[in-house]
Amino acid sequence: MSGIIRVFVAFLTLFVFAAISPAAVADQSPWDAVSDGDIVLFRHALAPGTGDPNDFRLGDCTTQRNLNDAGREDARRIGAAFVKVEIGVGRVLTSQWCRCRETADLAFPGRAEDAPVFNSFFRDRSRGPQQTEDARRLLLDWTGPGVLVVVTHQVNITALTDIFPTSGEGIHLRKAGGALEIIGRFPVPEDVNPS
Repeated sequence: MSGIIRVFVAFLTLFVFAAISPAAVADQSPWDAVSDGDIVLFRHALAPGTGDPNDFRLGDCTTQRNLNDAGREDARRIGAAFVKVEIGVGRVLTSQWCRCRETADLAFPGRAEDAPVFNSFFRDRSRGPQQTEDARRLLLDWTGPGVLVVVTHQVNITALTDIFPTSGEGIHLRKAGGALEIIGRFPVPEDVNPS
């Protein structure tokens, strides 16, 4: 008899968790896990194409791949999500590439600071190892207050995290000892009105 009761209790427990867990998970947003002192790396918002034109010049946006209208809207949504969830932003660093600067400026108006260590090394992979190490050191030095937001490129994020992010995707990091721990990923929010 006690064996049947144990099986019944186990079945009932599974049934309750199956009934409750989906709703609980649905109510949780990856944005809710961000806390003071954390880091969020964003790949710049949508800028159609790959790499940069052959005549690329830093500081001249007419020679670069730039955000399209959808990318600009996505950048605004990123900023609106931070406001909606009340995430305190301590600092915003950006690559000097126009598509990153525009993403940062639209998401966090007036907050972006150029950080050459997050410039793309897509065309010159030999710079990657040293630049990645310098970027990692900068991230590990962050103590807050607030969240450090970095707007950079796929190649930089992949070198730091082994993740290949989509345009506008954020990678949430937290310091754990002397390393960076990946807490989660979040796509551009669809349910946030940026106006």
